[in-house]
Amino acid sequence: MTEAPERERHPVAGRRTQQQRRTATIERILDATVEALGELGYTATTIGEVCRRSGVSSGGVFRHFPARLDLMVAAADAVRERQFANFRLGLEQLGGPGDSPESVRECLRLLRAACRAPINAAWYELLGAARTDPALRARLAPMAQRYHAQIAEFGRTLPIASRFEPAEFDTLLFTIVHLLDGEAVAAVVHPQPEQEEPRLALVAQLVTGR
Repeated sequence: MTEAPERERHPVAGRRTQQQRRTATIERILDATVEALGELGYTATTIGEVCRRSGVSSGGVFRHFPARLDLMVAAADAVRERQFANFRLGLEQLGGPGDSPESVRECLRLLRAACRAPINAAWYELLGAARTDPALRARLAPMAQRYHAQIAEFGRTLPIASRFEPAEFDTLLFTIVHLLDGEAVAAVVHPQPEQEEPRLALVAQLVTGR
């Protein structure tokens, strides 16, 4: 049997597979969508704008996302994935959380940074648009439910959670999340930097009882 040419038996180093190219294209599209949502808002994040930022044609975008609504929901899910990855990395860099006021305050700083991250602005834009867009609201609702369930599940792994009943801790956790979400939105128009550290110190004191 004739031996296959060397280049056929050993694919060229660095050559990407079709699946790798597909994944890279989707990542570019989602990066562009999240970026545009945060910078321009929901209405201005058109398919044309996504194409311009990603370098992918409209046909290429629709090949992966049949409708703009599909793209918006996928962008929201991308924010969810990236926020969790960033938060876990932040905790690892802290050396793991504890249940002291200082450790809780560091976790709160990470959470505040997540709320104020540029990618999270995309999530706020989608939530705001969903208030008056029934189709978007219907698509985001189950995803938001999964997102919140994931937040609760992750939160219960923190050492401080052992001091509370699970349902009580969930209420406490989401009270803090909504507090910092509101702070992030309000800070765009009316920042109050003098309250930032005292607010985290107060919350940490209330949570730890110290």
